[in-house]
Amino acid sequence: MNPNHRVRVTTFGAGILGILVACVGTYLVFTKSIPFRHHFEIKAVFTNSNLVRPTSPVRIAGVDVGKVTAVEKYKDTNLSVVTMRIDDRGRPIHADATAKVRPRLFLEGNFYVELRPGTADAKVLGDGGLIPVTQTARPVQLDEVLSALTTDSRKGLQETIKGLGVALDGKPSAAEDARQDPAVAGLTGAQALNQTFKTSPDSLRGSAVVNDALLGEHPGDLSNTVSGFAKATKALADNEVQLRDLVTHFDQTMAAFASQSTDLAKAISVLGPTAANARAGFASLARAIPATRQFARDLAPGVAETPATIAAADPWLLQAKPLLSQQELGGFLNSLAPATSDLAKLGYQTRRWLPRIDAFNRCITNVFLPTGNVKVDDGALSSGVENYKEFWYSMVGSAGEAQGFDGNGPFLRISAAGGPNTIELGPTNYQGSKVPLFANPTEQPVSTRPAFPNKLPELRRDVPCASQKVPDVNGPASTGPADGASPSATAPQYEKDPGVKMETRK
Repeated sequence: MNPNHRVRVTTFGAGILGILVACVGTYLVFTKSIPFRHHFEIKAVFTNSNLVRPTSPVRIAGVDVGKVTAVEKYKDTNLSVVTMRIDDRGRPIHADATAKVRPRLFLEGNFYVELRPGTADAKVLGDGGLIPVTQTARPVQLDEVLSALTTDSRKGLQETIKGLGVALDGKPSAAEDARQDPAVAGLTGAQALNQTFKTSPDSLRGSAVVNDALLGEHPGDLSNTVSGFAKATKALADNEVQLRDLVTHFDQTMAAFASQSTDLAKAISVLGPTAANARAGFASLARAIPATRQFARDLAPGVAETPATIAAADPWLLQAKPLLSQQELGGFLNSLAPATSDLAKLGYQTRRWLPRIDAFNRCITNVFLPTGNVKVDDGALSSGVENYKEFWYSMVGSAGEAQGFDGNGPFLRISAAGGPNTIELGPTNYQGSKVPLFANPTEQPVSTRPAFPNKLPELRRDVPCASQKVPDVNGPASTGPADGASPSATAPQYEKDPGVKMETRK
């Protein structure tokens, strides 16, 4: 083969190739799709699809996202099904999507399909999904309006408009004013209607709340309600005799209600709070149902084993019956009943007694016992032991001093020598007379050691004993004058108290 030889295309072949390229280009320009490729399509059912045709655009929010590929009859009905090819930018499409046929601009001509993809909470439509006729709509054409306005219809419409004009512009008669609200007496219908605008905002606000409630809590609640109402209406139509009886019985029921209108008004007044409480109760019940369902499922195996358990328990029950009889545990429980009542009282009193004994124990542990363990520093007369031991030592010493006896028995004689110094104590409880006591020591008194206060501490019964500090009897405040010091040297250190004329040294 000659390497310099070049293959030449014939004129016929070039013409065929040019025709193929032109066909492919024309197809791509007009169809705007690549052949031999699968496309995402959905269908929508319309009552009438004469306004759309294949290649009509499909738009979402004014943006082209696809086109109509086919318009066909829907099964054996008078409805039409429109097949739409949706681009990727128009997806996803949800099950609550709506489709409406809209007129295009004057320069565009024809119509297009306006598609609303639905809410994110609804299920996503797959390839070939169907939008039902309840979610589609088409515009009403002028010829349809004119065909509906027959001679009788036009005459009725004229009379209606004329009556509306009279109602809005006509002055009411005296008899009509007597039946009207005084706020609109003497006003025309239009003037009275203008008066309603003063109260319309509150009314419309309440209506908006009601309309929002009618929509339901989730998408599709209202449509499901309408669908259910349609089924109920059809069932009533299929049972005409029962419906007639229902109306008769309903009339009798309303008459009975009218005879009890006062009681019915009272019942309705409490219906609102009752409904609110019932709603809260139903919400609690709804929260409890899953746990109850799980409990029932867990209980099912146990219930299945109940017959075998009862059969196995029969021998034990036969033996337990004599044990629980009146001669055995039954009589014992009857005898125990009075003690149970006393134990209940004991338990109640114990609950009151325990806090008090606890406070007493804390006082003994935290204050009384530590105070008894303090060693009193009394200079040369110090014993060097805890003061509670020093107390018992004095008791032992007094007992030893009392070993002398005569015919009258043991005795203890303590001689009180008189002296030139007179000491007068403050008022005392001696024999309940509140009189002072006197003494005559031989030496001039110096002070007490530890120092004795001029006034007794205030007794506070509202302060817990356990919260008090252990008294520091050896601290600076307890130090008296040195041995041999004159009273005049120490007099400025003590507060004068009319109840104590002179402090004595222990």
